[in-house]
Amino acid sequence: MINQGSGAEVMYPDLFRGLGLKNEDLSKYSTSLVGFDGKVVVLEGQIFLLVNMKGKEMVVKFIVVALFSLYTAILGRSWIHAMGVVPSTLHMKMKFPTDHGITVV
Repeated sequence: MINQGSGAEVMYPDLFRGLGLKNEDLSKYSTSLVGFDGKVVVLEGQIFLLVNMKGKEMVVKFIVVALFSLYTAILGRSWIHAMGVVPSTLHMKMKFPTDHGITVV
């Protein structure tokens, strides 16, 4: 999910386990995180991973949470800005510049 309102990149347990990652791969993350429901979320830690979006790569710091979600991850404002993404929730697409021109996902 691309969330312009999220100040953090979040990874949920299904993706964390699906990537074959283990708790030993996490580093400490001491700042609290508030969920969509306004409650403080239980954090497992943080991990830095390379994200490839149509050939454009970037290392992203994900905060891993111990919550169920229909999403596997949330990419927030810092990723959106760093990638130069222009998201359209109406069209469920995003555009961003690459070495080969504008890419649409």
